[in-house]
Amino acid sequence: MSARITPILLSAILGSFLFCSHGQAAEQGRILGTGGLLSAEGAGGGGLLPWSTLAGLSTDPGTDWLTGASHVQLDDYALTTVAIAGSWNDRAEWSIARSRLEIDTDPGHIAIEQTIIGGKWRLAGDLIYGGTPQISAGVQAKFLQDDALARALGAKSDFGLDFYLGASRLILDGPFHRNWLVAANVRASRGNELGFLGFGGDESDQYRLSGEVSTALFLNPNWAIGAEFRHKPDNLHAINESNWWDGFIAWFPNKRVNVALAYVNAGTIAGKNHQDGLYVSVNVDL
Repeated sequence: MSARITPILLSAILGSFLFCSHGQAAEQGRILGTGGLLSAEGAGGGGLLPWSTLAGLSTDPGTDWLTGASHVQLDDYALTTVAIAGSWNDRAEWSIARSRLEIDTDPGHIAIEQTIIGGKWRLAGDLIYGGTPQISAGVQAKFLQDDALARALGAKSDFGLDFYLGASRLILDGPFHRNWLVAANVRASRGNELGFLGFGGDESDQYRLSGEVSTALFLNPNWAIGAEFRHKPDNLHAINESNWWDGFIAWFPNKRVNVALAYVNAGTIAGKNHQDGLYVSVNVDL
């Protein structure tokens, strides 16, 4: 199914990008750092989860293009993602990401790849002004390239859709007289380990709701520290899927470049305990 659907969705996303690119160039009117990074799944936001803000710093009218790469090195796993994303008029975001999970096993080495195509739409509110935080809805279509391990563990499919509803707010002159960004999502998903172990399973093949939260404290306009937490569904009897969390420091030298370094704790992944390590992400506004 993935081989048939992927070219169609890629063409649709790229066509939308080309349509939007005929509009006015990006007016980078938002506060430095509020566009976040390109996450491990390609959407704009934190390293582990999306925010309701849109990729880049463009306002209305404006078009933004970003590209980024991230790498997570855990004890027995390594996750590398390369992504490109665009936003239009601070109303819509599209993203395409290619992720590769490498696993160190006793007899050898396993690599699993996944393509993620995402969309995000701003529904209401504003990041700073008014009584309503910025609220956005998003969808991610995930295509697992090699499902042999996923099927062996009991997964039902190599394709899945994630849906999420998020809210974000930038609190100006908050505690310690610093700006704080707070973001939270509710996600509906059938994914196992972000989809790298397939979708659905022998314990549950239904969509499950999970919560995600992120906060960033801006030490000054160019530096921020923060943390993220991502709850994950547990669909497979063979594994006990853990929630993920991280603590990060981010550097925004200008409105074109974002860099982040984080400590990530992923708990137990596919029976391997104590999976923690470093995360690094570099993003460039084109």
